[in-house]
Amino acid sequence: MKKYNRVFVVVMDSLGVGAMPDSEKFGDVGVNTLGHISESVETFMIPNLQRLGMANITPLRQVAPVEQPMAHYAKLREKSNGKDTMTGHWEMMGLEITKPFLTFTETGFPPELIAELERRTGRKVIGNKSASGTEILEELAEEEIATGHMIVYTSADSVLQICGNEETFGLEELYRCCEIAREITMKDEWKVGRVIARPYVGKKKGEFKRTSNRHDYALKPYGRTALNALKDAGYDVISIGKINDIFDGEGITKAIKSKSSVHGMEQTIEVAKEEFHGLCFVNLVEFDALWGHRRDPLGYAKEIEAFDEKLGVLLETLKEDDLLVITADHGNDPTYTGTDHTREKVPFLAYSKSMEQGGELPEQDTFAIIGATVAENFGVEMPENTIGHSILENLQ
Repeated sequence: MKKYNRVFVVVMDSLGVGAMPDSEKFGDVGVNTLGHISESVETFMIPNLQRLGMANITPLRQVAPVEQPMAHYAKLREKSNGKDTMTGHWEMMGLEITKPFLTFTETGFPPELIAELERRTGRKVIGNKSASGTEILEELAEEEIATGHMIVYTSADSVLQICGNEETFGLEELYRCCEIAREITMKDEWKVGRVIARPYVGKKKGEFKRTSNRHDYALKPYGRTALNALKDAGYDVISIGKINDIFDGEGITKAIKSKSSVHGMEQTIEVAKEEFHGLCFVNLVEFDALWGHRRDPLGYAKEIEAFDEKLGVLLETLKEDDLLVITADHGNDPTYTGTDHTREKVPFLAYSKSMEQGGELPEQDTFAIIGATVAENFGVEMPENTIGHSILENLQ
């Protein structure tokens, strides 16, 4: 069986391809992120994804399936109990999440949590509700700048987010407050998946803009993953985007931060030009953060088109013994109600220049086939208590 020298796993954050069998339990009926984006826009130009077989996975109004796709393709079902970033990524690398991370979408954070955060940071909290990052800045940033108070908010995700103006609040102070919040939210009754520092610039409404100095303080994975196994065996594990934050650095040998999804693809292309032996794991967050949560199918479509353009460059850059996997971590249907993620199957595209041809694979019952396949490719045993099975023999 052929082995690959390098594996690239690229996560198009939130690009679901249809409802899970249990999606109704999560409040999601008839969702399909990619399919509904296609139905919502007049034009949709994704020639490289089309060649790989993306339109073979779910019907697209403007993009025909191809008879001989370049990639092996399938849908993956999520085995874990959740529909968030950490659940999806942790499952890819072998961990099943049976208890969902806590959310505070409806009520905001408990008074006791806020009181402790205020006491330990020395700052009064304003906000404390579920909101989009841009809306909360328009509403409260002027007050924060004038008073030194601290904007705290959440979303449909399991997150506690703190905004800080880079000029008046200061980055170091923002990070200090987030570190305190992370420590506080380690209590079981308050345990969120991530605390996120959300720095911004600007002085008045209409001018506020978030910067790329965001930092995520995630929980450590509850067990060892494929990433730990690869690193311990001496392989390179390069993270691009927020992968390093999602795994809290566990199993990562080199971490590269991205300013945007397009920037993340440009960084992936540069890494593909370098010599390394192992895994390059990439998260492209803006599909989710900028367009899915804001329910903007047109913006989402344009982001996919921009990705597709960079994908064409990456495909040219790959070597004969490289394997590229394109997937997602959950859905976020921009045509659905609310602002929450949607419980969906995700696409799986696997391509190498050395493949004779692609084709359809059976639907898989877990995202964890990805980590298990990468581990087998490098002759590494998956850690104990992980899930998933390798499909490496199908990717020849």
